[in-house]
Order: sequence, then structure tokens, then C-alpha cells
Amino acid sequence: MPELPEVEVLVRHLQKVLPGRVVRGVHFGAHQAGKFTPHSDLERLLPGTRFKRVSRRAKYLLFNLETSTAGRNSLTLLAHLGMTGRLYLIPKRVAIPRHATMVMDLGADHFIFEDSRRFGRMSLDLSVLERLGPEPWDKTFTWQKLHAALSGSRQPIKVRLLDQAMVAGVGNIYASEILFQAGIAPQIPARNLSSSQCRKLHAAIRRVLREAIDFGSSLRLDWSHSGADRLFYYGHDPSEPAMAGENLRVYGREGLPCLKCHRSIQKLAQAGRSTFFCPRCQTQKSRVPAPRKK
Repeated sequence: MPELPEVEVLVRHLQKVLPGRVVRGVHFGAHQAGKFTPHSDLERLLPGTRFKRVSRRAKYLLFNLETSTAGRNSLTLLAHLGMTGRLYLIPKRVAIPRHATMVMDLGADHFIFEDSRRFGRMSLDLSVLERLGPEPWDKTFTWQKLHAALSGSRQPIKVRLLDQAMVAGVGNIYASEILFQAGIAPQIPARNLSSSQCRKLHAAIRRVLREAIDFGSSLRLDWSHSGADRLFYYGHDPSEPAMAGENLRVYGREGLPCLKCHRSIQKLAQAGRSTFFCPRCQTQKSRVPAPRKK
């Protein structure tokens, strides 16, 4: 599933190729998703609009479009890739893929939303954004506020990190990576983290996500690729060396030696998701909160 870094890399790519393109028409494939704005509304509102800007909020893509509709100068189309969604341009001479859910006619090209498992969405309803917490690099996201948000939670810290209302964009893969870099065991109750651990965690959230974005932005990717040799969620561009791969230190490395101490990476299930960690580098030690006075 694409997380904040993968979405940000895609946004940067689409921002180079979409602005100025005019939507000439919209049609939908037989492979439908369940979280779309009604097709009739998209077919009515999108044709004639011009892409102005592509941006990101958490794991959502936001397409700002100029429109000549009476009483409205612009509209925003929200996209979420779900588990398998892809957004890319292909020349009209190329056959539309069978898992295409939504196709925009941009003249010489088609803008494709492909989603084989149908968990993605394209919507004009932006209300989902109202429930999101700060972005990892917002000035309002300080280690003190992170500490305060964790202090009342008995959830394991790995599970708590996935709460999008606390900090927007952290997903399952990078939560494991963040905790490894912070040296914090994923099983520790969130409220037990010390001030020092929260400082390290806050720094690791920003560092791990930034490193992933910088890495993905440096690669030549095949945006439409959906094969088994996925690179950074997308695929290998034919010109990209085959040995290039994500810089993941623990995720997906169960049984392999830790890159720091060489002890075997372990895996456990938390809230129905896989967590990877090093039992030596990620300490179980934390402060024990004082009992509340009655």
C-alpha cells in the first residue's frame, strides 16, 4: 500500500505533467470502486476543467482544477490510491488497462486511475481531510505535542503511530522503520514513552519520511507498472539499475541480520498488521507513568 513518501513522489511527478492539461471527457470502466463521487457528477463537472496544481495531504492526492462553471472558479478532486491504485498518463494509442476504474481524456493522452482491488477513491467530497492531524513537518507538530498525544494512550506505540488524527501520513511500513531508527520497541504502551524517547521518535518520523521521499524522487520509475518487481511501490523503469531498491532497515526482513547489531529481525502482528523490529536495538525500557490520584 502506498504511504506518504510514495504519494509525495507521485505528486511531484504529476505536478510536472498535468498543469495546463484540459479534461475533454471522463468515462468509467467496468472495474468499479465504491468510494467515488457519483459518476454523473464527475461526468458533468470535470469536462472543460484545466489542471492547475497537484498537491498532497497525508496519503491523499489533491487535484486543483480551474473551471468555467457558473458561480465556481475552481474545484478540488481528491484521490486515494487504496491498496493497489495507480495514477498515470498513457498515449491514446496505448490500450486502456482492464483494471482502469476512471479515464480522463486529456487530448493526446489518457489520465488513468487503475485499481485492481478497488479500495481507492476519486471524490469531490473533501470532508475526510477534516479528521487529519498535522503533517510531519508542520510547525505545530512538536515533540511536546507528540508526547502529550501519546501520554493518554495505552495502545502499543506502533499502533498509535498509525492514528492519522495524531500525525498525518505515517503508515505501517514506515512506522516500523521509524521505531527502529528511534530505538523504541513497538510493543511499549504509548503512554510509557519518556520525554527523551518522544524527542527521538519525533526526529525519526521526520527523518525516515524525508529520506524515503528523497530516495524515491531520485529514481526513474515506471508509474504504470504493477508486476512483482515493484520498486518504491511503482516499478522499475527500464533504464533504472535492477539492484536499486528501497532503503528499508527492518520492514520485510524477518530472519535477516539487523544492519546495526546483526541479531535476527523479528516479526509480530499488531492490530492485524505486520510489525518488524530488532529485539536488541529497540529497547523495551520506558518510564512507568505514576498512578493517577483518585
